[in-house]
Amino acid sequence: MEGTGPSAAHRTLLEINNAIISNLTREALFHAIATALGRVIPFDRTAIFLHDSERDVLKLSVLESTLPSSYFAVGLEMRPGESHVGLVFKEQKPLLRRNLDVERVFPADEMAYADGVRSYIIVPLVVRGRSIGTLAVASTVPDQYTETDSTLLQEAAKQIALAIENMQAYEALTHAEEMLREIAEGTAAVTGRDFFYSLVRHLASALHVRYAFLAECLPGGRRVRTLAFWKGNDFGENFEYDVGPTPCRTVIEGQPALYPDDVQHLFPGDLGLVELSARSYFGVPVLDSTGRVAGHLAVMDDAPFRGAGRTGPVLRAFAARAGAEIERLKAEERLRAALGEVETLKNRLSAENAYLQEEIRGEHNFVEMVGSSPALLTTLRQVEQVAATDSTVLILGETGTGKELIARAIHSRSGRRDRPLVKVNCSAISAGLVESELFGHVKGAFTGALERRIGRFELADGGTIFLDEVGDLPLETQVKLLRVLQEREFEPVGSNRTLTVNVRVIAATNRNLEEASAAGRFRADLFYRLNVFPLRMPALRDRRGDVPQLVMFFLARFAKEFGKPVEVVSQSTMDRLTAYDWPGNVRELQNIVQRAVVLSSGRVLELGPDLLPLTAGRPASGPAARETSGTLEDVERRYILDVLEQSRWVIEGPSGAAKQLGLHPNTLRSRMTRFGIARPPHGIS
Repeated sequence: MEGTGPSAAHRTLLEINNAIISNLTREALFHAIATALGRVIPFDRTAIFLHDSERDVLKLSVLESTLPSSYFAVGLEMRPGESHVGLVFKEQKPLLRRNLDVERVFPADEMAYADGVRSYIIVPLVVRGRSIGTLAVASTVPDQYTETDSTLLQEAAKQIALAIENMQAYEALTHAEEMLREIAEGTAAVTGRDFFYSLVRHLASALHVRYAFLAECLPGGRRVRTLAFWKGNDFGENFEYDVGPTPCRTVIEGQPALYPDDVQHLFPGDLGLVELSARSYFGVPVLDSTGRVAGHLAVMDDAPFRGAGRTGPVLRAFAARAGAEIERLKAEERLRAALGEVETLKNRLSAENAYLQEEIRGEHNFVEMVGSSPALLTTLRQVEQVAATDSTVLILGETGTGKELIARAIHSRSGRRDRPLVKVNCSAISAGLVESELFGHVKGAFTGALERRIGRFELADGGTIFLDEVGDLPLETQVKLLRVLQEREFEPVGSNRTLTVNVRVIAATNRNLEEASAAGRFRADLFYRLNVFPLRMPALRDRRGDVPQLVMFFLARFAKEFGKPVEVVSQSTMDRLTAYDWPGNVRELQNIVQRAVVLSSGRVLELGPDLLPLTAGRPASGPAARETSGTLEDVERRYILDVLEQSRWVIEGPSGAAKQLGLHPNTLRSRMTRFGIARPPHGIS
């Protein structure tokens, strides 16, 4: 054939290559290829058949023709093995027919002959050893084509095959992106269960299928429950079902499942498929953050399924999003359940303790003070009287009676309640640092003073300072404190600059300051300044009627804190607690109840003999068996000594005397020195 030399062939291949590079659309690409081929290979018809792997048919996808035909049009389908096109596709070998007058073999040859075709070449489109279709040229002239033309067409087919594969990948990606964008835009603004409903609706729309649903696994592994179901034109009711006879079984086991057609015949036991007239199914597992199957996402249609290669990535992408949303909702449900349990417990404990504080809350509104004995009510009435004033208050009482609570009550009912209440435990600060703690110091005031320190009085400016155990202050510090009370001014340690403060002073002590003043251990002028409004806290043995209320109050607190089921106190235990003299007062009672709750395993609190080895008001040994008369300091000394003996002279640690007394170990050692308490030769500390 004239004009079919090597140079012309090379030019044709170059033109085809340029067409592949420069054309992005399917139509433009194949038109450019046909034009290039037409310059070296005359034809009246050129066609490209592409293989549909899901349906296993060869579909006429591109046609350039001047021949009239009643059947040969884009969309024509042929089964592999049933035609000349199928033969080339399957065997991956070219087919040359020089003259159909004598070479008609297939029925398709007869149809081509009827259209006027007398010669043709069909070559396979092969990519990496896999057939994807065929390329054909046909002419109305017999003996139009030679083996040289067939070779040239095969060379062109190699490039065309690569171009088609790239084009199909690009189209699939573009289509997948469009589907992803459509679904993502439709679901972006919703979360939770609304997201599930939006997802299945937009999935069905984007994938052009009739049904879509999302289901979660139920305990046991065989049953699932739908979270959202799109049923053609609207949402269907959610339902539970056994996955055994359904195509979902494979998905729940962790593998995607695709049944492009005849799904009813494959799963005859699934009556739901029959009811929906379903023919195809595609499902993917929904995983949680640990990789466990939490459910599945599936689409179904009443027609054969198309485009699984494009649909799979879309389903997997949104199955991952659905898995995260299911996990988030379950976490929220667990949190709500936990909060509900906490609220239930809170309400129960509140009801149990309502009677404990009703009288005081109604008459005095002292929420933290539990009890209704005349002695306590007298003290609380005094608190109400003095709180609104700016008067200095001295709270007197034994250790553990609640002096700090009274100080807080005075502050919270004063005009300074919006400013801080600054607490200072004078007995817990070493003598060398107490002035720095109270009044601050400047940088370099002493060794270790690397920067300026603001003292507690400066911090309390405009508010209240609570000096607990004020009787333990060193005499030299008492002078400065007296000046603050009188002049409201002081100098930080190491400074010559005078600071002025507006502070209300509330002091507390368990010592007899009058006796300490007479003995020279406490300045008399400071005592008179502090003792403007003395307020005495009654000992717990003087308000025994409050013990049951306090016990129930502490019981509810510690039961909640430790997660214990204990709810009530046995009558025998309550009788013993009420009869005990409580040298450690409310703090001792609190510690006893706390330990009892920790050791309790049932709903009834029983006090073991190791916690309170006492009989009702007449202990055989222990603190209450000793003489309780004498000064307050005598009582405190005897109490500390008894607790030390009970703890075998262990001072620190969970079972040490300091813990039982509610004191810092250094404070306990300081008081032992003050009271002349010495450890026995074989004691342990």
